[in-house]
Amino acid sequence: MVVRVRIEPDGTASAAEIRVSSGYPRLDEAALTAVRQWRYVPGKRNGVPEAMWFLVPIQFELR
Repeated sequence: MVVRVRIEPDGTASAAEIRVSSGYPRLDEAALTAVRQWRYVPGKRNGVPEAMWFLVPIQFELR
């Protein structure tokens, strides 16, 4: 699955949406919840942190 996340200059996620679904609503929700809580290294333009959208691949593994 792939989640599209907007990363703010302070490294927090301000928005997240499913780009490619896992096919299971519970897994999709779990991925959205997780990426919203993560801290990121923001992208930079001319050395200045800037809010940007990123695609984050998520892989679930059942054991």
